Amino acid sequence: MQPPKIPPYENARLTAVQALDILDTSAEERFDRITRIARRMFNVPFSVVTVVDTNRQWFKSCAGLDVQETPREVSFCAHAILNDQILVIPDTYEDNRFADNPLVIGEPFVRFYAGRPIKLPTTSPAEAHNMGTLCILDTKPRSMTKDDLDLLDDLAAMVESELYAHHAATIDELTQISNRRGFQLLGQKVLDYCQRYEEDACLVFIDLNDFKVINDTYGHKEGDIALSSFSQLLMDTCRGSDIVARLGGDEFVVLLLNTGSSGASILVDKVQENLEKINQINPKDYAVKFSYGVVEYHPDHHDQIDVLLEAGDALMYQCKQGYKK
Repeated sequence: MQPPKIPPYENARLTAVQALDILDTSAEERFDRITRIARRMFNVPFSVVTVVDTNRQWFKSCAGLDVQETPREVSFCAHAILNDQILVIPDTYEDNRFADNPLVIGEPFVRFYAGRPIKLPTTSPAEAHNMGTLCILDTKPRSMTKDDLDLLDDLAAMVESELYAHHAATIDELTQISNRRGFQLLGQKVLDYCQRYEEDACLVFIDLNDFKVINDTYGHKEGDIALSSFSQLLMDTCRGSDIVARLGGDEFVVLLLNTGSSGASILVDKVQENLEKINQINPKDYAVKFSYGVVEYHPDHHDQIDVLLEAGDALMYQCKQGYKK
């Protein structure tokens, strides 16, 4: 095994990492949604946002692995941050740097690695230090096409954007799921991926019925509780790779990757079933119900996420009109 070298300007890099105040912080949806999407898009068991600290590699977001850090000396990402290009290791058994790495010969038995360095702002305009990576890992050898590299680069750029932006920029403050802006940013990446690889996707547009009655009868605090409860229900019912967002007010949306309308209908049925269970035990005299619209992604009609949203909104409106009759 070849331990990673120490990059130039390491002291300045570590100072920038500490100034970001991200080490040992709790998991955040704004990063977790990206690793979940990366894991599904590349069909890999593991995807991680890493931060290379002084003596360790710490995981800000980790999809598929039940660990929070590893020693820096065995870290793949500590090698990746030495350069600005994506580091691809098609087969760790064939690379002298990693063939006898503990993470290769033992759990999680890494055979493939691709890591795109995540850059940090610094006080020196001549230096843009690498904090860590967005990386994907597999237990079997594989290769990366140019399109794959471009996609990983796009997702890593989103991680960088989240690092520089305020938390409220893409996360709904009340429900702690994606807001409209967060959904538009990641949803567009998903559509670009679907167009590039000819994959299926489906959108479910949801609007809660008679929600104003809850606010008017029980107060806005109770309304907030209902919104938070419904958001959690969506997160618990959906797959980890599905993008769940609150668009605003009582409107929600779910974007499902590798799924058609039949799969989306199954999800809606599960949401309705789980919601009915909650309604039955609700001590207040109201039941949360919803109208919805399901629209399949079609590359000729839905090249932009806002177009797909408009189509889902229109179908939801038709459903709601039937509910009111």
